[in-house]
Amino acid sequence: MKKITVRDITLIGMMVAVIEVCKAALSFLPNIELTTFWLILFTLYFGRKILLVIPVFILIEGCIYGFGLWWVMYLYMWPLLVLLVWIFKKHGSVWFFSTLSGLFGLFFGFFCAIPYVVIGAWDGGIQNGLYAGFTWWVAGIPWDIVHGVGNFVLMLVLYHPVRRVMERMKSRWT
Repeated sequence: MKKITVRDITLIGMMVAVIEVCKAALSFLPNIELTTFWLILFTLYFGRKILLVIPVFILIEGCIYGFGLWWVMYLYMWPLLVLLVWIFKKHGSVWFFSTLSGLFGLFFGFFCAIPYVVIGAWDGGIQNGLYAGFTWWVAGIPWDIVHGVGNFVLMLVLYHPVRRVMERMKSRWT
């Protein structure tokens, strides 16, 4: 990456602020969030700058909500999403990104079960670890379904209008 400018720092701050404000605004709805939507769009439009947004976002989340086990999950879940978007960024279709967003929400709990597997295995062997992770994941499946459907619908509805605005503003941001 080239030298980070004041404009870059401002843009990164604005991206994190948009994510945090949207997260707070929708916090009354269980497992409905715009974080996935914004990280996908920001990755598509701002490229490598997203690599600075992710750690700032994760750190702020920890400062606001505490540094619990859920925070460890954020350390790999959000970078995983950005990596997937980066790999498939040429698939500019709303349907592709709606599906990716939906699948990410649907499997969020599955991937977040990894620390429970590790802790359970550390404490009582691999069998106990797998049991701990599996039960934690299965208990959350209804919420993962809500998460996946919410992500899919939000991306499907918001992708084109937000993309048009971002296209108009892109020359001012870069």
